[in-house]
Amino acid sequence: MSRKTNVRHFEENLSELDTLVTQLESNQLSLEDALKAFEKGVKLSQECQTVLTQAEQKVQILLEKQDGEHLETFDPELNS
Repeated sequence: MSRKTNVRHFEENLSELDTLVTQLESNQLSLEDALKAFEKGVKLSQECQTVLTQAEQKVQILLEKQDGEHLETFDPELNS
């Protein structure tokens, strides 16, 4: 998945997560629907955390190479 795709998915997931939180806070969902929303929210949260971790790792690589050396391309597949 490309970096732009990751960012787009991150933003979409974050927006969807915000919607789920609003629905849960409204107390208007049935228990079954609230549990489904909570489960989906946990999944979205984990996906967002993965993207944030990858971004943090890339920043770390850039900071380590800040003295002007050749910058490495971050590949989450290799650095997992």
